[in-house]
Amino acid sequence: MTVALGWIDVRPAPAGSPAIGTLGPEGTSSEQAARLLRTRLTGRAPIVLRKTYEQALEDVTAGTVSHVVVANAYRDIHHFYMADDIALASIFVMDTPLYGVARRAGGGPLPDRPSVVTHPSPRPLLDQLLPDAYRVSEVATADSTGQAAQAVAEHRHDLALTTEPAAARHKLRFISRLRPIRMVWSVFVRD
Repeated sequence: MTVALGWIDVRPAPAGSPAIGTLGPEGTSSEQAARLLRTRLTGRAPIVLRKTYEQALEDVTAGTVSHVVVANAYRDIHHFYMADDIALASIFVMDTPLYGVARRAGGGPLPDRPSVVTHPSPRPLLDQLLPDAYRVSEVATADSTGQAAQAVAEHRHDLALTTEPAAARHKLRFISRLRPIRMVWSVFVRD
């Protein structure tokens, strides 16, 4: 369940038809945050999912989207705050979809030391959620939790630290307990 806990508007939304850019593919926490922002704006704004937050930033500076939503846990968010051609418009707190460690459904036995793929930001959850029975051979990174789930679905890794929507989209099943992350989200607009 996604829970929004409050909004702080620091700048008026730009005039015109809104469009929201953020990190994709479908199933990311960022997509869920963009959906929440859409309900606050008009309920009809298109959401543009990009491979990286930086591509979403390029879209807002080019004017192809009016807003870009970025998780404050993102390791390079400082680039957004420091850019001189965009401005912080709003922040909000939202629980992410549930995170967990997932594998391919019906994928047979896992190797003794499975590989795991995750977006770098939620990496600390792996230590909390990975069942004690598993010792990983490697932890690879992906640009999003959706891409991590896709990598497991495509047999490039054995396990993914991912979200419920991404796991469902790629037909993965969880082998761990699930938990959300209470996170601050920043909304940027062109300055």
